[in-house]
Amino acid sequence: MSAESFSSEPRRSLLTDPRARGIALQAALVLFFGLLLTAAVLNARANMQARGIPTDLSFWNNTSGFDINQSLISYSAVSSYGRAFFVGLLNTLLVAAIGLVLATIIGFAVGVARLSSNFIVAKLATVYVEALRNVPLLLQLLFWYNAVLRPLPPPRQSIGFGGVFLNNRGLFTPAPVYEGSAIWVGAAAVAGLLAAILFAVYARQRRMRTGSAMPVAAIVAACIVAPPLLAYFAAGEPIGFVAPHLQGFNFIGGLRLFPEFVALLLGLSLYTASFIAEVVRAGIQAVPLGQSEAAAALGLTRSQSLKLVIRPQAMRVIVPPLTSQYLNLIKNSSLAVFIGYPDLVQVFAGTVLNQTGAAVQVVGITMAVYLTISLVISLAMNLYNRRMALRER
Repeated sequence: MSAESFSSEPRRSLLTDPRARGIALQAALVLFFGLLLTAAVLNARANMQARGIPTDLSFWNNTSGFDINQSLISYSAVSSYGRAFFVGLLNTLLVAAIGLVLATIIGFAVGVARLSSNFIVAKLATVYVEALRNVPLLLQLLFWYNAVLRPLPPPRQSIGFGGVFLNNRGLFTPAPVYEGSAIWVGAAAVAGLLAAILFAVYARQRRMRTGSAMPVAAIVAACIVAPPLLAYFAAGEPIGFVAPHLQGFNFIGGLRLFPEFVALLLGLSLYTASFIAEVVRAGIQAVPLGQSEAAAALGLTRSQSLKLVIRPQAMRVIVPPLTSQYLNLIKNSSLAVFIGYPDLVQVFAGTVLNQTGAAVQVVGITMAVYLTISLVISLAMNLYNRRMALRER
């Protein structure tokens, strides 16, 4: 027999080739679920048409006929359902963005405090974490809304201090009024912020290269505050303020923070911060003790050791579970419906759904919005995590 006959592999049929069988089974599974989904969609569409329920987005531009008490964009009862959707979306993004910042600041502070050598500070941080983490978020929201904010005095007996008034209808503060030249103040603020970022990057690179530290905090603060302040006076003070004043049974003018918004923000921030604190504590304790001892041997203070040695290493452990807590905060914001805050779920998946009956479209759009927001947050955190990851050189 020739050498070729010994070296050539025996040919396999499609039935005996494992790889071919796997591809065929996967294709059959995809086809089955595709047919199942198609049948479900057609059946739902037929049932909706039989009951007069819209099967498209034709209701999007119809007049909504209801008011929304808090809106970041202009809205009234004659606005469309599409406008109501964007009002709810912006309200959700507003409370989520502020909540993420507050929860991060509080969580990191409490997490570090739990490891403090001060007995009282450490125990107070422990009580905070254990108390808030083990009470359902919905109960906390109801506590802040019904037990703290609603019992405040009525507008005529408001608690006032420096043009700011607090009552059971919200917190009223002076509102800024801008003239045309105020754009120069904004441009100066942007330029100062960019200068602060560039200086912080330069100072970090210089410290890594030479070991010499610069007064970063003072210079960054000066870059942020000085340019817009100088532009403000140079442009003739183009930004003024209109204070709220009592008229009838309520205040008019100024800015108003509704009790529902404050209750939701406090509940989400404090609740999520208790979990972030545990993530931070675990991340710091995951750094070997020898790193702290080496930093102390080099003459670094405790704060310098935490900032320059412990925290950069701990962030590699902190970021993945921190991402989960960020996603939880965004999804938990849907509990706003229980205290009347007009977020996306309350406005669109609640009022709009009840008026139009388009449950499939409304719920599908709402789910897609939350999925998109979560994927964007996950992408941003994964990019940051990749930047913090160890690299072999």
